[in-house]
Amino acid sequence: MQTALNIAIALALLFVVIVLGLGLWNMMKGGPGNTSQRLMRLRVAGQAVALILLLGALFFFGSGRG
Repeated sequence: MQTALNIAIALALLFVVIVLGLGLWNMMKGGPGNTSQRLMRLRVAGQAVALILLLGALFFFGSGRG
């Protein structure tokens, strides 16, 4: 379970990096603003998913000792 969650976190973070790169590339080449806006919204959604996965991993697999 922990390995599957780690893989899901890595994939979510990779998705965020790829979408961010595509959005920045579109803005730098002067592409349509709607495409950049859509990609940046998709990036924010990907970040939310990655954050939820990270918090879930900490909740379920964190040691709880501090």
